[in-house]
Amino acid sequence: MAKPEDTDATNNLSPAQETLRQLWEEHVQYEFSTRNAEDTLATMVEDAYVNHIPVLTGGVGRSELREFYSKRFIPQMPPDTEMTPVSRTIGEDQLVDEMVFKFTHSIRMDWMLPGIPPTGKRVEVPLVAIVRFREGKLAHEHIYWDQASVLVQIGLIDAAKLPVAGVESARKVLDFTLPANALMSRSDRS
Repeated sequence: MAKPEDTDATNNLSPAQETLRQLWEEHVQYEFSTRNAEDTLATMVEDAYVNHIPVLTGGVGRSELREFYSKRFIPQMPPDTEMTPVSRTIGEDQLVDEMVFKFTHSIRMDWMLPGIPPTGKRVEVPLVAIVRFREGKLAHEHIYWDQASVLVQIGLIDAAKLPVAGVESARKVLDFTLPANALMSRSDRS
């Protein structure tokens, strides 16, 4: 995963905050680079949980997370997955990462799109990870993204008929100068 730009905030981390940053980056490396479920689990407390809020995937405890990481998450990550960092906030026992998550829906992705066969479509979606730490390890991950945006981009929702956005939401996160209020303007015209 790419790292957030160096800012005064990231340069002035306390030793405890730096430890959280390093642990989170190690965890993400095991998920996305080395793709090793056991190493990923080693960064987590025994009763850790992962909750992908939009689709209720993840697991609670070592056994469920081993099943999730080894069968549903790590092997079902598209090979062209990219994460563009937007912001990071680190507290005493919690870290919040905002990013744009990008991939081509070239393989089955039960963790994000359960039951949906690969569409071959490119997806870019804002994603937020809220990570709590305990006893020097990850205790939980709450992962949020706009599922409607994902479904628009793979062709399952028609954005012209509903108040939802597709890739525009990710692009707006990365460039605040892009136009706002397009959905309201569209509804004003109808």
